[in-house]
Amino acid sequence: MSKRKVKEAHLPIGECISQVQRLLRERLCHQQLPEQPEGVEAQHKHLQELLRRTAVHGESNSVLIVGPRGAGKTMLLKCVLRELLEETEVQKNLLQVHLNGLLQTDDRIALKEITQQLHLENVVGDKVFGSFAENLAFLLEALKKGHRSSSRPVLFILDEFDLFAHHKNQTLLYNLLDVSQSAQAPVAVVGLTCRLDVLELLEKRVKSRFSHRQIHLLSSLTFRQYLDQVRAQISLPDGFPDSKFSQDWNAGIKTLCEDKLVEEVLQRHFNSSKDFRSMQMLLMLCVSRVSVAKPAIKPADLLEAGRLCFTDAIANMLHGLSILELCLIIAMKHLDDIYEGEPFNFQMVHNEFKKFLQRKSYSMYNFEQPVIMKAFEHLQQLEMIRPVDGSAAKLQREYQLMRLMLDHSQIMEALQKYPQCPTDVKQWAMSAFG
Repeated sequence: MSKRKVKEAHLPIGECISQVQRLLRERLCHQQLPEQPEGVEAQHKHLQELLRRTAVHGESNSVLIVGPRGAGKTMLLKCVLRELLEETEVQKNLLQVHLNGLLQTDDRIALKEITQQLHLENVVGDKVFGSFAENLAFLLEALKKGHRSSSRPVLFILDEFDLFAHHKNQTLLYNLLDVSQSAQAPVAVVGLTCRLDVLELLEKRVKSRFSHRQIHLLSSLTFRQYLDQVRAQISLPDGFPDSKFSQDWNAGIKTLCEDKLVEEVLQRHFNSSKDFRSMQMLLMLCVSRVSVAKPAIKPADLLEAGRLCFTDAIANMLHGLSILELCLIIAMKHLDDIYEGEPFNFQMVHNEFKKFLQRKSYSMYNFEQPVIMKAFEHLQQLEMIRPVDGSAAKLQREYQLMRLMLDHSQIMEALQKYPQCPTDVKQWAMSAFG
């Protein structure tokens, strides 16, 4: 028995690395809920009380959780629901309907989704309803168990709440909030949004039925706390099979987090986004570089991961453009400088490109106009140029006004890195950028 314990204490290095990879990838990808959300105790208590009153006492409520992306809105809601569902009474009665503004793009799809999530497809069958309100009232009626006080409470969770405000006449929002206000059935409507002006999007009749309860989540994370979180995310737990490997790994992580270069990368990341998902993305890139030959995360790994996270996607796309497309971008930059940022059209760009060709004794870039037009349209598809708002749709394609969405540094960097870029094109570009 003791021999077996000794064997278990010292695993082969390959086995340790695969265990580390499995454990850390699971932690970074699955985003397990914390035992207790940090720094949002007041908001947690407020939301818990509201939902408890619906789930236990059958009281209808509506509330909005507002905060930037990655602030922990969904995490807060999930933590509250996890605690509520531990109670047998709530677990037995509470029904949940999850809707997302990105998926349920109109009220008909949303109603179908509500019917499916409440398992009422058989009850509805082939019935035809006169209006949305009638259909929703029928669904809620079907959930009643005898009298009103014993109706099953329903929790409607509306992710991307602001997108539901763009539905025609805001019918879904109006009917849900109307039910929650008129106490026809115990209903709680919880909206999650990252728009602070979300109430301005609501129509007057919808706004008047909303309780105007808002829970704001604003990140109050300091850089020291952020560093502690980074360390906690990539440290190994006490129960790791090989205790010696675990101690060495955790000591290495402690040293890594104290490194000045690593601190600079993390500070830059922290300043651009306090979002835990982007932090986990950064750490995932580091973890994926760990192998038997390199059994620890080094500062160089984090620097490389930081560089990958901050790469400019548009600048990368520029490296894959054809010479013709690159020439058109340089012509646009010339026009941008000449007319001080005024919009341009295809004809102007074509004329500028022809001027460049006329200065050359040979016509290496002598393309037909339809080919140039195709290249111009490709740049529009890549969103490197975009039409000016309100530009007349009836205009011919050649005369539609456009704006260049690239800046000086992006174009210059692309030219420097472009494989075998002709010298005359580079010189033409230099004359544009001075």
